Amino acid sequence: MSGGLLVAGTTSDAGKSVVTAGICRWLVRQGVKVAPFKAQNMSLNSFVTCEGAEIGRAQAMQAQACRVEPTALMNPVLLKPGGEQSSQVVLLGKPVGELSARGYHGGRQQKLLGTVLECLAELRGTYDAVICEGAGSPAEINLRRTDIVNMGIARNARPRLPVLVVGDIDRGGVFASFFGTVALLSREDQECVAGFLVNKFRGDVSLLEPGLDMLRDLTGRRTYGVLPFRHGLGIDEEDGLRVSLRGTVRESNVAPGVGEDVLRVAVCAIPLMSNFTDVDALAAEPGVVVRFVDRPEELADADLVVIPGTRGTVRALEWLGERRLADALVRRAAEGRPVLGICGGFQILGEHIEDDVESRRGHVDGLGVLPVRVRFAREKTLTRPVGEALGERVEGYEIHHGVADVTGGETFISDDNGHSLDGCRVGAVWGTHWHGSLESDGFRRAFLREVAAAASRRFVPAPDTSFAALREEQLDRLGDLIEQHADTDALWRLIESGAPQGLPFIPPGAPA
Repeated sequence: MSGGLLVAGTTSDAGKSVVTAGICRWLVRQGVKVAPFKAQNMSLNSFVTCEGAEIGRAQAMQAQACRVEPTALMNPVLLKPGGEQSSQVVLLGKPVGELSARGYHGGRQQKLLGTVLECLAELRGTYDAVICEGAGSPAEINLRRTDIVNMGIARNARPRLPVLVVGDIDRGGVFASFFGTVALLSREDQECVAGFLVNKFRGDVSLLEPGLDMLRDLTGRRTYGVLPFRHGLGIDEEDGLRVSLRGTVRESNVAPGVGEDVLRVAVCAIPLMSNFTDVDALAAEPGVVVRFVDRPEELADADLVVIPGTRGTVRALEWLGERRLADALVRRAAEGRPVLGICGGFQILGEHIEDDVESRRGHVDGLGVLPVRVRFAREKTLTRPVGEALGERVEGYEIHHGVADVTGGETFISDDNGHSLDGCRVGAVWGTHWHGSLESDGFRRAFLREVAAAASRRFVPAPDTSFAALREEQLDRLGDLIEQHADTDALWRLIESGAPQGLPFIPPGAPA
């Protein structure tokens, strides 16, 4: 077997990432050597591979679904928004500059087509199957000329990729979305579109079947499955500009807490929040309640406040001041109440920032609750460090321009010889540049015990919570969803042999 598939969507958030991960896990359980691929990703949630390359977290999670190590080949182009109009361009895992949306779509994007096709070809030469994920909708006709992530990659790949279009029926209008998506593609692109997959269906499938039959009559294309609505099936979020301030991070049921008290965690919903998935490991702990907040009164009953990472440290600092959260955080630190800053959040807690790279604002005062001075370097730090904190092994990954000069406080994360590796602690305020550290189970439990003691809560961490096992469980549930509710025989043929021949053209097609 040497095949591939592009999972496209009628809209953003139609479920492409979840479906891609589910197909990957289903295939690997059949003994297929499979890899994920997304030519271009726009996200502030990223990950560092073993070779020190930065890629989207969704592709890292999909690699985990495939049970392989993620590499830069799986996400050759990553766009990290710095606002509504510009993004940092990360090519093959390394930042190569900032571009406006007009500048990127006006010429740079099309020049990257050769690079992404080479990466895809290398993966297809190494793996039995490559499951590709599109972005947004393939029918964005204003971007067709420069598209390198949807139909542009499907029609230019050799051999061409069959395309499965996913639609979120929970939003309504899924039939119109399926038909309209095909009808706005060129004749050449329509030849790649094999059919559809309905996502998030609630109710009796037999009531949907007449519509699916009519859709096949209208388009000549079949539906490969109807996936039921399930809570808690999302994988790491991609969208860096829109964050749903959900009441809990982990939507599936969590076991009751072990101790007499719960711990309440408030996460400051700062602008351009990056890698807010760091708090997923806290939300997975029985007895820990996580919520995102943007008002000072919401900090009052929190046992721990987390300031997460951000692509705009200085802008986030200003936002905290505008919302009166900055004063609340300073008071909280003075009262000895727990605060954790991660990456940009760590920098915000320091004394001052010298930024001639990200905001280009020069000297900016921080909150001054940690003895740290930060200077932004042009070279980005991209590493996968290992150390020790609170007597436990801790692993993480670093993605930042800021270089911290720690001038006091206690060591937070050290090496085996007790030498400081990163971060610092003053009382009940901690700061670190390491993302993902809370996924280390022993360290997370030790940290939560420290928080509970400082907050005078009778909270006891569960002794057996394994975040890695929960992730595996989640990925297996995605694989089960595909195996139980998709026509896997037809999917197999599609991946192996490509789109069926003789698919009809649906007018009007893409405008000239």
